Amino acid sequence: MILTVAVSGYRSLRNLVLPLAPLTVITGGNGVGKSSLYRALRMLGEVSQGRAISTLASEGGLSSTMWAGPEVLSRGMKSGEVPITGTVRGKPIGLKLGFASEDYGYAVELGLPAEVSAFSNDPEIKTEAMWIGEKLSRHNALAERHGPSVRVRSEMGSWNQAVSSLPPFDSMMTHAADPKDALELLRLRDRMRNWRFYDQLRTDRGAPARKQQIGTRTPILASDGSDLAAAIQTIREIGDAVTLDETIFDAFPRSSVEVQVSDGLFVLSMRQHGLLRPLSTAELSDGTLRYLLLVAALLTPRPPSLMVLNEPENSLHPDLIPPLARLIKAASKRSQIIVVSHSRMLADALGGDDVLEHMLEKDFGETVVPTAEPVSWSWPKR
Repeated sequence: MILTVAVSGYRSLRNLVLPLAPLTVITGGNGVGKSSLYRALRMLGEVSQGRAISTLASEGGLSSTMWAGPEVLSRGMKSGEVPITGTVRGKPIGLKLGFASEDYGYAVELGLPAEVSAFSNDPEIKTEAMWIGEKLSRHNALAERHGPSVRVRSEMGSWNQAVSSLPPFDSMMTHAADPKDALELLRLRDRMRNWRFYDQLRTDRGAPARKQQIGTRTPILASDGSDLAAAIQTIREIGDAVTLDETIFDAFPRSSVEVQVSDGLFVLSMRQHGLLRPLSTAELSDGTLRYLLLVAALLTPRPPSLMVLNEPENSLHPDLIPPLARLIKAASKRSQIIVVSHSRMLADALGGDDVLEHMLEKDFGETVVPTAEPVSWSWPKR
């Protein structure tokens, strides 16, 4: 389980360090930084896929995503005694992402490119570190990257040079993980590649989930929900079919779903009490289809170590919020889940002794969580 997540220098997240639980709910008003936190978490996961650089570049690069306020917010600035003005930065400009779990921790810093190039929006990876435990120190580091150089610690405790000329657009996660000399780094990379993020489950009239699709075994629902029918059928065959039926019945009493297969094409339909024929996904309301997509994602036969849901309540009728909360809480017994939500109703329905809620607020443009417990954290140095 991830115990701590940290983001620094990304949009309004000037320096945010949050503790996490098996089920964590992120709430707050509009514009407080919920979407920024979600995107930062997703970008952290994309480091292991080698996509973080391109993702950040697509947002306009560091110049568009960096913290826009002063490097230091003094008491005088906050009290109004001193104008909020920019000063010469004393530290290098960088975006930092990191987390610490029950066994391993990892952090990365992306900075401005050292040379002028046509790829001016591409940031560079300046430092990376992997360690054992909750906080990085010089005693528990397992792998370190500074510029083009990567070194890993051997079983005997000595440092070995793994890579000496790693390009600034490549991560040690993708180019230094080795089953012989860097097994821990390889294990962590594979774990992070298994993280799942859902924020683009389409339910519009042209959504792929509304059309018949060629079906293959699908233990993991696609991020856009395009393979919904195959994912539901996979749950029936190799997952928990009983829980699937109970979950549908909980949200839609006396209803069920079924998958028709014709010449390899799969189409999902729903039988509802009182209707003489099942309704295909093309006929379902946006809210009903979205709920079925969330069911397929959360009842996956291959639970990930981490799943992050961004505004899962969108399009849902208030009557579906309680069964959605029950579904998420049940799934959190198999996977660690982070829910980013606008809905106070969903946050309340998810509440409990084993659930951690963080309510984000803005303080002089900076995203803060006044109620969060302080967490000890240390970033790798350039």
